[in-house]
Amino acid sequence: MSARDREGSPQPKVPGDVRELGEFGLISRLTAGRSWPQSTLLGPGDDAAVVAAPDGRVVACVDILVEGVHFRLDWSNPHQVGRKAVAANLADVAAMGAVCTALVVGLGSPPDTPISTVDGLAAGMWEEAGRVGAGIVGGDVVSAERLLVSVTALGDLQGREPVTRAGAQPGDVLALRGRIGWSAAGMAVLGRGFRSPVAVVGAHRVPEPPYDGGPQAAVAGATSMIDTSDGLLADTGHIAAASKVGIDIRSAALAVPQRLVEVASALGADPRHWLLTGGEDHALIATFPADVALPDGWTAIGEVRQGSGVVVDGRPYDGPAGWAHFS
Repeated sequence: MSARDREGSPQPKVPGDVRELGEFGLISRLTAGRSWPQSTLLGPGDDAAVVAAPDGRVVACVDILVEGVHFRLDWSNPHQVGRKAVAANLADVAAMGAVCTALVVGLGSPPDTPISTVDGLAAGMWEEAGRVGAGIVGGDVVSAERLLVSVTALGDLQGREPVTRAGAQPGDVLALRGRIGWSAAGMAVLGRGFRSPVAVVGAHRVPEPPYDGGPQAAVAGATSMIDTSDGLLADTGHIAAASKVGIDIRSAALAVPQRLVEVASALGADPRHWLLTGGEDHALIATFPADVALPDGWTAIGEVRQGSGVVVDGRPYDGPAGWAHFS
C-alpha cells in the first residue's frame, strides 16, 4: 500500500520512539483527547495546573516506580505498570480518609523507548485515575537511563479530619479491608518463570485497593489508618510506632484463600508468610474504638494494647516483617 490512502491523502507517520517524538510532542500525545473532572480549573499546558480544594486543605503524596526495582516489562505490560503506579498513590490518599482529585506525573524515559510503551503507560494511568473520578493535570518528561514513573496525588478530605497513623489507642480493634498476600504470591510465581495462575500473577501486576474504604473508615470513626504497601506486619508496625502502642494480630482471623494455598503448595512456600509480610496489595489497615461497629467489608484481625511493636498471637514474628528499601 502506498503512502497515500484511497482518497489520495497522506497517511500520518507514526513515530517509533520517544527520541523521534520529542519532549513536547510526547506531552501532547499523553494528554490529547483526555477530559478532566470539574475540580480541575486549569489543566495541562501552562507552568502549573490549578485544582479546586473545596475543603481548604489538600492531601498530597508521591510514589516513584523504577524499572527493575518496582516493575519489569517482561513481567508486566506498560498498561499494567501505569495502573499500578497510580493505584499506589490512590491508596495513600484513601488511607488518609480522603478522595483523590488530581494527579501529576513525572516520566523518565530512555530516548529509544518505543512510543507504544509510553502509550500503554498513559492509558493505564488514565484508566486507574478514572476509577476514582480523578484526572492527570500535569507533570514533566525527562530523559533517563531507564524507565521511571513518579506520580503525585492530590486529595480532598471533604470536611473530615485526616486519619493518620498516630491515633490508635489501647482497646481499639485492628481491622482490614482488601486482599493481602496476593501480590507476594504473584511475584513468587513470576520469579519461578511461570505466568499462571492468572489471578495470582495479575494481583502482582495490578493491585486492587479498596479506594472507597478510606473515606468509609473515616466516617465510621477510625482512629488510625495505613495501606499495605510494605506488608501487613511492617505497615501495622508503622501505626504502632506512630501511636506509641502495641498491636497483636490474630493469625486465625486471616483467612488464607484457597488459590494461595494451592500456589504455596506448588512452590513449597508458606501462604501465611505472604499474608503477613507481602506488600503491594495496598489493602487498608485501620483501628477503630471497640464500641464502633465496623463498616461493611472491614474484618477485625487484632487488638491494640499497651506497649510497643507488633506481635502475632502474642509472640514476635520470626523473620522480616515486609519490604524495606536499602536493606
